Amino acid sequence: MTNEEYIQAVHQRRSRRAYQSRHLSEDYKAILREMVEAVNEKSGLHFIFVEDATPAFRIFAGKFSMIVMCGPDSQKAREDCGYYGESVMLQCVYHGLGTCWVGGTYNENKTYEMIDLPQNERIYCVMTVGYPKEKLSTLEKAMYKTLHKTSKSYQDMFDYADDKLPEAYTAGMKLVELAPSAVNRRPVKFRYENGVLSASVEDPYSDKSIDLGIAKLHFLLGVRSAGVNGRWTYENAFEEVHPERIKFSGEGADSNDENENEED
Repeated sequence: MTNEEYIQAVHQRRSRRAYQSRHLSEDYKAILREMVEAVNEKSGLHFIFVEDATPAFRIFAGKFSMIVMCGPDSQKAREDCGYYGESVMLQCVYHGLGTCWVGGTYNENKTYEMIDLPQNERIYCVMTVGYPKEKLSTLEKAMYKTLHKTSKSYQDMFDYADDKLPEAYTAGMKLVELAPSAVNRRPVKFRYENGVLSASVEDPYSDKSIDLGIAKLHFLLGVRSAGVNGRWTYENAFEEVHPERIKFSGEGADSNDENENEED
């Protein structure tokens, strides 16, 4: 997917808890397994695709699958689950599937029984995936209304800023405003100091770090849409990455000498 397609999915995404009464096609299942394998290979996490997730849920309706996001017990694993999980979710949304981040409203014991998880790993959260019903259910409407009574602007997400944000960073923060967050709590705090933007959460060993990973992905998508490439450092500071200029044959000290001789 292109950056523009990811951003399109950001605007399309909405948590869906009511699905059609049919499971995903074999083609979709195969694609989701490939996506899970790609994430696991790149991130070191352990995402698991479960074809029929309905036994682990009560308030969700219809037939749906799920991706169980697992990994070692570390802050980085929590954060990466958010980052890579949101990437998978946006790809699903772009291709017309319904999705939902789920942290607590599922039966975790049943989920553990459905997967083969090493003892040194744990479940962080799950993502439901299925064909959404055409219209929002009464429950979906009520939950959306309850959880989105107020919306936090990106300015309110800053603990400190010693200067005006660059335009590209503003574009990134506007996409952070649209990032999903557990019960819409939005715990991620940003700081802009001496030209460096950084992000953090209190209690990083909690599931708040999942929100941090999601926010970091949204910020990257936003700045890239404004023509700035970059990455998050291990300390969760954003640094711009500029492509190296390619030197052509004849450039360098020798060519400078030649130019000086010509000027003489």
